[in-house]
Amino acid sequence: MKKIRVSLKDRSYDIIIGQGLLKRAGPIIKKLNIGTDAVIITNSLVASLYARSLTASLKRAGISSAVKLVPDSERSKSYQAAMRIINFLSVYGKRKKLFVVALGGGVIGDLSGFVASVYKRGIPYIQVPTTLLAQVDSAIGGKVAIDLPVAKNLVGAFYQPKAVLSDTSLLKSLPARQIRSGMAEVIKYGVIEDARLFDFIEHNHKKILAIEKNAIDFVVARSAAIKARVVAKDEFDRKAVRIVLNYGHTVGHAIESASKYSSKYNHGEAVALGMIAAARISFRLGMIKKGEADRIEHVIGDVGLPVRILGVPIKGILASYIHDKKFVGGRNRLVLPEKVGRVRPVEGVNGAVIRGAIEDILATKKKRLI
Repeated sequence: MKKIRVSLKDRSYDIIIGQGLLKRAGPIIKKLNIGTDAVIITNSLVASLYARSLTASLKRAGISSAVKLVPDSERSKSYQAAMRIINFLSVYGKRKKLFVVALGGGVIGDLSGFVASVYKRGIPYIQVPTTLLAQVDSAIGGKVAIDLPVAKNLVGAFYQPKAVLSDTSLLKSLPARQIRSGMAEVIKYGVIEDARLFDFIEHNHKKILAIEKNAIDFVVARSAAIKARVVAKDEFDRKAVRIVLNYGHTVGHAIESASKYSSKYNHGEAVALGMIAAARISFRLGMIKKGEADRIEHVIGDVGLPVRILGVPIKGILASYIHDKKFVGGRNRLVLPEKVGRVRPVEGVNGAVIRGAIEDILATKKKRLI
């Protein structure tokens, strides 16, 4: 078991990483002294796999629990879904000391954290991420939100969990597509800060995709440590430090929105395409060498993520892109790679450059590197 501290003064918490943590969740949560009654927010598939084990562990620790199910899709991050859970909490929580447990992937984590942040002006919550993407990224850092029809995550807050319990043995039950989706965020960490991690992915991606213990534990811990350091320096995204975590997300979120959050592209797949687009924008601006940009694209392809946009019109992508939260004073702000291991925020990138980079990776174009 490995602990990584997210150092945020009185909001500090541990990310606990290891095999078999779910069965030990009750005693770990009990020591936090955050409540006696848990509401576990999850979806039906995750509940069928893990809810019984978690509720049993909580019960052994003297903590009561109720399971609240939400649909398994990005559409669960809506005002309507949030209000249904809040109304449930208001009824179930009478004469109880409530806290929320987010048991699932990024959608569950975002929705649960948002609900916890606004109900009674904030109640404690725990992240128990069950996907690779959530374990390495979305469960850490306290960004919680729901979506609006025009774009993702427009209604939200910074609200830190009391702990993140990442049981890497749970990843063995994931379909291959979900593992590949999580790898997009792992690759992101390599590009923004950690060339050694990127090298490891290049040479060990087959082991990671097979969820071999040493390989998967290494990338989860390494990614979580990077996220923890960045968040500790810039919790509220005000110092141009945390923005590096948005590498690939500006165009990625636009692709998700333009595809109406359908199954065409999940979050990791959209971010992978966004990272390629960002590398191409960087190349067009003379910021990155061709070989480095090619290397990023090759690794994304090697792990089985898409390298071309299929079936999403560029008009829709550009329309969604202008709603991105990272616009500052009407000027866009993109995180662009200079080489593997280093990125730089850039404001005011010419729209024609952005459009050209996106057009380059449309599936109608010949499949080639830069």
